[in-house]
Amino acid sequence: MRLFRQAGRVGAAGVLVACAAGAVRGAAADAPEPTTRPFVRDGKLDLDAVVDHFENLYRSASSVSRAELIVTKPRRKKSMRMTIWTRGEDRALVVVDEPPREKGTATLKVDKNLWNYLPRIQRTIRIPPSMMLSPWMGSDFTNDDLVRESSFREDYTYELVGRSESPAGWLIRFQAKEGVVGLWKRFELVVSPDGRLPVEAKYFDRRDRLARTMVWDEVKPFGTRRVPSHMTLVPTDKQGYKTEMVYLDIDYDADVPDSTFSLSRLEQRR
Repeated sequence: MRLFRQAGRVGAAGVLVACAAGAVRGAAADAPEPTTRPFVRDGKLDLDAVVDHFENLYRSASSVSRAELIVTKPRRKKSMRMTIWTRGEDRALVVVDEPPREKGTATLKVDKNLWNYLPRIQRTIRIPPSMMLSPWMGSDFTNDDLVRESSFREDYTYELVGRSESPAGWLIRFQAKEGVVGLWKRFELVVSPDGRLPVEAKYFDRRDRLARTMVWDEVKPFGTRRVPSHMTLVPTDKQGYKTEMVYLDIDYDADVPDSTFSLSRLEQRR
């Protein structure tokens, strides 16, 4: 999941993968690819190495990806396919390709600014602060998820709780540092038994109530990386609601010019 001082951006596949975990800050171009060295030795997890690896797991200087967003509600289910362009950690463009009635709907992110383009009325709308907690594309992600930034090391303290049985892996607890502003007081992350992949995260609000759960699965190769291609976000306070993000393709370090992320290009693409 910014991913975010909220559930934040994790990185590479763009602003939406971000919602998965707890975003990262810094120059993506300087981020090394996740290491292949073992994280578990003699039955012990190298916690600092795992946290660094997770922050870099989806990061890339630029990327182009295709994804499917599936929104499930008690009486309705809808699916949208989209293309996502990213550059660094502060620029992203998301354009809906199908279904036909949604085609051309787009979101542009530049730094902490967010715009939506609505092809039906041929209008670009800047998202004001009052709408940041509104749903994005009718999903359980919010506009705020797309623009918030946080760093595991700078904004959280973390500790290894120990082994997790359900799901299997290692449980790591992240606690927001004093003075950090955001929705989450803490989140608990389960990584795979080898420490290489995220499995599940639970996010707790400022009253320490469980607010939502994120699950990663369906690990696939994208270029030289193997990452979870399917993420499911389930809010605690809305029975029968969930949002799934399925990555169909990710081209890491693709050639994405800065001009991609402009209001004029946003509208020209339509």
